[in-house]
Amino acid sequence: MDLTHLNLIGAGLAIGLGAIGPGIGIGLVVMGAVQAMGRNPEAAGEIRTNMIVGIAFAEAVSIYALVVALLLLFVF
Repeated sequence: MDLTHLNLIGAGLAIGLGAIGPGIGIGLVVMGAVQAMGRNPEAAGEIRTNMIVGIAFAEAVSIYALVVALLLLFVF
């Protein structure tokens, strides 16, 4: 195996493992928000706003993993 193959494997692992955590996290955030809105419909607007902010933070982690994968593919 040469360096090109190792870069391809590293890029695949970076984006694959880097997307698992945020995917699970987003699912848990939405599940909790929907349950909270079901229990307290008056607070749905504030819960929805906080849910969107939490999803954005979780999504940022997967974007960092994508950047690392692209760096491995095209820079090294």
